[in-house]
Amino acid sequence: MLLEGNISVKAALLSPYRKVNKILIDIKKRGKDSGFIIFKAKEQNVPIEYLSREEIDSLASGKTHGGLLAEVEERTYQDITDVIDDTFIAYVEGIEDPFNFGYIIRSLYAAGCTCIITNERNWSNAATTVTKASAGANEYMKHITTTAVEKTIKDLQNLGFNIIAAARDDTAIEMYDYDFTNKVCICIGGEKRGLSKDILEQSNQHVYIPYNTDFKNALNAVAATTILSFEVVRQRRVSHP
Repeated sequence: MLLEGNISVKAALLSPYRKVNKILIDIKKRGKDSGFIIFKAKEQNVPIEYLSREEIDSLASGKTHGGLLAEVEERTYQDITDVIDDTFIAYVEGIEDPFNFGYIIRSLYAAGCTCIITNERNWSNAATTVTKASAGANEYMKHITTTAVEKTIKDLQNLGFNIIAAARDDTAIEMYDYDFTNKVCICIGGEKRGLSKDILEQSNQHVYIPYNTDFKNALNAVAATTILSFEVVRQRRVSHP
């Protein structure tokens, strides 16, 4: 598969979770960014192939590659034992659009989230889009996939994680009233179906984002993820300035 553009290619070279087989670069490409990519590729003994812009265009899925492509393997995935020492992770359900998935990963990573958990799905066909939309963050985060939601939640709780579901219901409290300074896994569902029954019933707490108006509709998953994840940041900065 191919990753496209400076940010995605650089992220793949710096990622501990993906093998880069070859770098394809516009023969006329110059600049600091391409220089760094060439340096890292040589450092890792990754072959570099110089092509014309027309050849690059014919291989790429779009026109925003900037003359840089990376031929890569599918990324590796992690398991529950890899998050024993983590303190902020996220479970994301029901996100089908690769752009939205990438935007969610970008927000989570920027807020210090170290792992994203999803129900099993083959994202490899959308790797180019997800990596680009996440501004490379997809390459830096651990990613666990599961077919057993209930078991995964129990395993996380056994590791000391509080499972916090974003849900507006009778049991939910405002996010400002929850203590996010402990080990947490925030759970976000897609706009269509929300979170699954397994997560909602097993979670330690439901929280909601309070509005400043009487608006009744839900925020989209990207916005909700961003707000919740940076509430984690805010609380942890206050408790450990």
